[in-house]
Amino acid sequence: MREAHMDNQTLEAEQTLVGHLTDLRKAIISSVIFFLVCFVIILVSIDYVIPVLTDASKLVMLGPLDVVRFYTGIAGSLSLGLSAPFIGYQGWKFVRPAMSAQESKTALSFIPGIFFSFLAGISFGFFIIFPTVYGFLMRIGSENFDMMITAKEYFSFMLMTSIPLGFLFEVPLFLMFLTAIGVITPAKLVEMRKYGYILMALVSALITPPDLLSQIIVLGPLIGLYELGVLFSKIVYKRKGLTEEEQVDHQ
Repeated sequence: MREAHMDNQTLEAEQTLVGHLTDLRKAIISSVIFFLVCFVIILVSIDYVIPVLTDASKLVMLGPLDVVRFYTGIAGSLSLGLSAPFIGYQGWKFVRPAMSAQESKTALSFIPGIFFSFLAGISFGFFIIFPTVYGFLMRIGSENFDMMITAKEYFSFMLMTSIPLGFLFEVPLFLMFLTAIGVITPAKLVEMRKYGYILMALVSALITPPDLLSQIIVLGPLIGLYELGVLFSKIVYKRKGLTEEEQVDHQ
């Protein structure tokens, strides 16, 4: 009997594992298909996308394959950004069985906000940080050299000054989510504030030229994002405490 019980447990564990792997495969396949659809749509519309990204800048190509790399790089980056909410939703569906009902509801509610925060960060990088830093470096270079920028270098620099800000703009909502599920507290965030500032300063130094003004332009909003995350964390923590008290009173 004992051996039969152990065999049943083993069989159930194997079935559970197979079920998880099946769900994971479905989530990956769905995400890849959605990404490829976005990729094809953007690639077909590339003639409309390029003028917006280059802003009439005079760029050069060093060979025919550079055109392919440039176009696919743009289509891939934009497709990944557009696919992020769908991929996040698929990830939520996969981990939902391991979460409580409240954690599952909380995680789902944050997906749209994280997407729009990412778009806001990229927009801030593309419309403010990138032209400021790019213009600064071009002015310095043109004083002593004839500047000739390849499309590859232009796009790489654009990504370097835009994509990181997209992720950093998600910091407030990410801190809110961690507070909502009980991983961190506002007191802990306040305690870690100095380390957060140091990290923001390093990021600012990495994506800007070595002049104080450009670094302040980037560092100011980054520090503001961390403080906004602390504020959101306090609000969520307070609401969470009130909800728990109401549940205790109700019981």
